[in-house]
Amino acid sequence: MAIPYFYSYRNLWTRRLTTFLTASGMALVVFVFAATLMLAEGLRRTLVETGSFDNVVVIRKSAVSEVQSGVERPQAAVVESQPEVAIGADGRPLLAKEIVVLINLPKRGTNKPANVIIRGVGQSSLQLRPQVRLKEGRMPRPGSAEVIAGASIAKRFKGGGLGETLRFGMRNWTVVGVFDAGSTGFSSEIWGDVDQLMQAFRRPVYSSVLFKLRDPASFDAFKQRVEGDPRLTVEAKRETRYYLDQSEAMSKFLSILGIALTIIFSLGAIIGAMITMYAAVANRIVEIGTLRALGFNKKSILSAFILEALFLGLLGGLLGLFLASFMQLVTISTMNWQSFAELAFSFSMTFAIAWKSLAFSLVMGFVGGVLPAFRAARMNIVDALRSS
Repeated sequence: MAIPYFYSYRNLWTRRLTTFLTASGMALVVFVFAATLMLAEGLRRTLVETGSFDNVVVIRKSAVSEVQSGVERPQAAVVESQPEVAIGADGRPLLAKEIVVLINLPKRGTNKPANVIIRGVGQSSLQLRPQVRLKEGRMPRPGSAEVIAGASIAKRFKGGGLGETLRFGMRNWTVVGVFDAGSTGFSSEIWGDVDQLMQAFRRPVYSSVLFKLRDPASFDAFKQRVEGDPRLTVEAKRETRYYLDQSEAMSKFLSILGIALTIIFSLGAIIGAMITMYAAVANRIVEIGTLRALGFNKKSILSAFILEALFLGLLGGLLGLFLASFMQLVTISTMNWQSFAELAFSFSMTFAIAWKSLAFSLVMGFVGGVLPAFRAARMNIVDALRSS
């Protein structure tokens, strides 16, 4: 029973050029499919990893992002007094009242302007974000026109490097430090003293209040209390949930775009696989007749050709995944549709993307090979042998 399968695999090696070209076509489709999923996953992971499950973001009710939010000082004081707010080692609440403003900066090399987030931070802001660490320089002094820039900003924008000067809010600001926030969205931000930035931008209100929960399980009770308080017009979200919402629209767009492109490319790959398999059947009519004459039934012939097509799909899938894995070395930037600021992120390969891509390649191989396989299995033994 193994002879038809061994015969099919040997024919793949004999027709090496055809096998390679067919597998390459499928690999291109798998590459596009995997790269699109990796792009959406990279964006989602960058924003989700920006947040911490123990942290809570309080913004104005119905505000989509911090940029659109406004929390008045009396309301921020009410939030600060809540019992769920954790207390730090110095006896102060682990809470930061921050503002978020968009400015326009030119990029290095191209001089093309792009939106960048300026975040006004407090004393506890760094403690609340353990993923952020100072890479070069020092922290800005409170009450001074000093800022620190994320590694992505320092690399891609004019004036963002250590010791350089930025002009915004009708002031000159000196970059006294560069911080590394890993693969999070904070790498695409500039931080400065919240009170100085509020004065510079004439903002009398905060954009958000961020704090660490004393007990992560107490979030629901806190959320219900503050959102039902008539003195407040705010809503509370876990920081992870907040940043997940930020990535939702863009991830959905990338997924839809990727699926559309994949469907278009996959049709061409399936047709190519089908033509290849039909040609294989046409060139091997005598061999198929011989196998039938030796006693192998239609089911064996059908299975052998379907497995041959699946093997072609698997080769294409593995090659496409191999090429797509190199995309993890690429960092791209795009506009976050929720905050309207530029965000830098990388492609991200996961196990789920890998198996989905391989499954998709096997489906392409099966669809492309099933009709030629039925044609081979239905051949009449006498007619097949006469064709020689």
